[in-house]
Amino acid sequence: MALMPCSLRKALRPACSQILLRTYISSTSAPKTPLLNVPIDFGRTPLLHHVHSTYVNSPELPQDTPTRRMNLYQAVNNGLRTALDASSKVLCFGEDVAFGGVFRCTVDLQNDFGSDRVFNTPLTEQGIVGTAIGLASEGMKPVVEIQFADYVFPAFDQIVNEASKFRYREGSTGGNCGGMVIRMPTGGVGHGALYHTQSPEALFCHVPGFRVVVPRSPTQAKGLLIASILDCNDPVIFMEPKILYRAAVEEVPVRSYTLPIGKAEIIKPGNDLTIISYGRPLYTCAAAIEAAERDFKGMSIELIDLRTIYPWDRQTVLESVLKTGKAIIVHESMVNFGVGAEVAATIQDRAFLNLKAPVKRLGGWTTHTGLNWEKFIFPDVARVYDSIEEILEY
Repeated sequence: MALMPCSLRKALRPACSQILLRTYISSTSAPKTPLLNVPIDFGRTPLLHHVHSTYVNSPELPQDTPTRRMNLYQAVNNGLRTALDASSKVLCFGEDVAFGGVFRCTVDLQNDFGSDRVFNTPLTEQGIVGTAIGLASEGMKPVVEIQFADYVFPAFDQIVNEASKFRYREGSTGGNCGGMVIRMPTGGVGHGALYHTQSPEALFCHVPGFRVVVPRSPTQAKGLLIASILDCNDPVIFMEPKILYRAAVEEVPVRSYTLPIGKAEIIKPGNDLTIISYGRPLYTCAAAIEAAERDFKGMSIELIDLRTIYPWDRQTVLESVLKTGKAIIVHESMVNFGVGAEVAATIQDRAFLNLKAPVKRLGGWTTHTGLNWEKFIFPDVARVYDSIEEILEY
């Protein structure tokens, strides 16, 4: 693919007060696929382990162990069951948790572990998190469920002013809230409207003391959840993309295993562009990459899953961008003051002299999500594809 020469780009740049309207060479040489925004085919996406043999590409996962097909909510349930079985200090509670919860993530756990360890609470998010802080400070490992991420805001004071500061306040005593996990379904689902669609992860990333984790798949959800409960010395906010609860299905190891918190994963290697994302938008990015690499011959695009949003894996991202010289960050939450802004600023600060194009951010538009507008607000395959085209040809 012929790219625009640097001298020609400079000649086309107008004065700062003007607007640059760039025409892409690919508009004539590489026709776009007309049906980019078809629904994601979760049955063939390369992001899921449809068969056990693909585990060879994921060395973090147990290789020689039986697996079972699970969707994401079943993997969360299996991870909770594993943690409850591993330690008598683990407790699960929240609104409707005893019968399984809205999305069935805790189904049958009370039957198997008793009402002293798995139980319902009143409708009080602040009370749920406050109780969890007290239990964690005494050495228990409470895993609480906020029914939707949209409902977490009444608990914000407990999260920001109490839990996140606990270890700092304790100083040399060694007291902490490690093992406390706040689970919540997050993101769009196609019909969530104002109060069942929000992705508030950026709000929590502004507060030191918590780790913020967003799994992309059943295997990731189980391994990251067990690590959050049993291995982490900090409290964790565990945000589960609810549209994936039933959409994402793959082979999941039956036995217990953990995945590293704070470590990003290179899902797909590439040399010409780095795309950084997490959670549900990774599937959108994978579909856009497939179309772009088909249309722009010879180009290869690297895809990175942050997995842990805070503190995020700067080293993996920077090493990739230093190699490719170009970066796009994609997330579902609103683009303003989002995770993408932090990642982009870090890339500009640490890899500026290696950049061949401006760092691009794609996120939800800065607006509340009305019922009829969700599909127009979140980044779709066409928007990601167009951004890939723009950055490759810069």
